Amino acid sequence: MSALKQNILTYYLQQVNDKLDAFRDMIAALTKGAANDAKGSAGDKHETALSMMHIEQEKLNRKISEFQEQKAILEKINPGAVTDRVALGSLVKANNMYLFVSAALPKITVDGITVIALSPQSPLGTKMMGMRAEDTFEINGTKYLIQEII
Repeated sequence: MSALKQNILTYYLQQVNDKLDAFRDMIAALTKGAANDAKGSAGDKHETALSMMHIEQEKLNRKISEFQEQKAILEKINPGAVTDRVALGSLVKANNMYLFVSAALPKITVDGITVIALSPQSPLGTKMMGMRAEDTFEINGTKYLIQEII
């Protein structure tokens, strides 16, 4: 099962890296567009266009920071580590769902298994941290049983 955890980690790292590359490409295109625009424009219209491009670059830079934080969290995970308690990097089977304690990332399917990535700071992550297999807990009226920690 640690091969599954390795595949999940690899998939999420690839997703985050792809997003980072896409945002960096968008910033490069905006920068190039601003440089080209500066050559042929003058006046208020030019200033407005530059302001809009600057705002868009700031948004993209915030997104890049967010994804860099997620990447840093993922890079801390050792997929070969085996623990008897839920910790960062644990793949937890609870209520027949697979939960990957890492960063809040989109749900994926790897090797035919649907996985939900959640942050240790999320309500579910906070509740599970430090628990063992066979422990139970409840969140928002839903009871959970930790079936396995991978």
